[in-house]
Amino acid sequence: MKHLLSIDDLSAADITDLLDLTDHMVEIGQRPIPKVPALRGKNVVSLFFEDSTRTRTSFDTAAKRLSADTLNFAVSSSSVNKGESLRDTIETITAMGVDAFVVRHRSSGVPQMLTAWTTASVINAGDGWHQHPTQALLDCYTIRTGLNRRDGFDGLTVAVVGDVKHSRVARSDVDAFAKLGARVILVAPPTLLPTHVETWPVEVSHDLDSVLGELDVLYLLRVQRERMDDGLLPSLREYSTCYGLTAARAGALPGHALVMHPGPMNRGVEMVVDPGELPGSVILHQVANGVAVRMAVLFRLLGAGTDLKGHA
Repeated sequence: MKHLLSIDDLSAADITDLLDLTDHMVEIGQRPIPKVPALRGKNVVSLFFEDSTRTRTSFDTAAKRLSADTLNFAVSSSSVNKGESLRDTIETITAMGVDAFVVRHRSSGVPQMLTAWTTASVINAGDGWHQHPTQALLDCYTIRTGLNRRDGFDGLTVAVVGDVKHSRVARSDVDAFAKLGARVILVAPPTLLPTHVETWPVEVSHDLDSVLGELDVLYLLRVQRERMDDGLLPSLREYSTCYGLTAARAGALPGHALVMHPGPMNRGVEMVVDPGELPGSVILHQVANGVAVRMAVLFRLLGAGTDLKGHA
């Protein structure tokens, strides 16, 4: 595996392999000194053209735990602001000796484009509305550990609720959950569903209350107001009334059901109840699992020929 651009690049066996490898990375993270020399001498550059807290910090922590050298490229103070093209930026940094780029960009397809301009591995950390593959992998790992489903997701029902139209997380999650065998239901108002949703491996509902009792996982999406055109929602209050997780809706979930959210959440909109009060909330587990999953991805891309102790 040279790059990770999309869940489409991975088979069910590939996903399972990465989740198995994540088990080892979790163990490393629990050590008194959570660090191994597996990627010593490798250089990982974070190239974020959109704001990020969780993903950027998670990748940086993952690389450092594997002993890679890291560089956070500051777009706001770079030559991009002087008119330098993205291609020139990538080729310049590559010439300095880079093994992997972790890229987030507002435009779909940019990580794929970068692969033509560098010999380094490219990891998609989110591109436009398109894909966010490592988020999907950490979500799969959270479900796998939370529901003890090492053998796949056959028989599980997952509802992905909210602003599917603008969500790269939803696209990646649907692909990953379906590949592992889950039944996936998209729950959203018609205006927040993507075009051609009938081609997705999902069922569609506009009534959250009607599906709550059959769920193993309730996955709430952030309402992305910054990406929306006017008129997609009458109001956030009406959206919250129909699709927000209230205490009553949380009580209608089966006792074993997991509640998930990719963050950052809009409290009082998609999440009306305090998630800290929900016994099934695994939102903070998602954050913690993100480091281990990204360690697994970096090791799989850059650690060929070495073990986790850094030995050839």
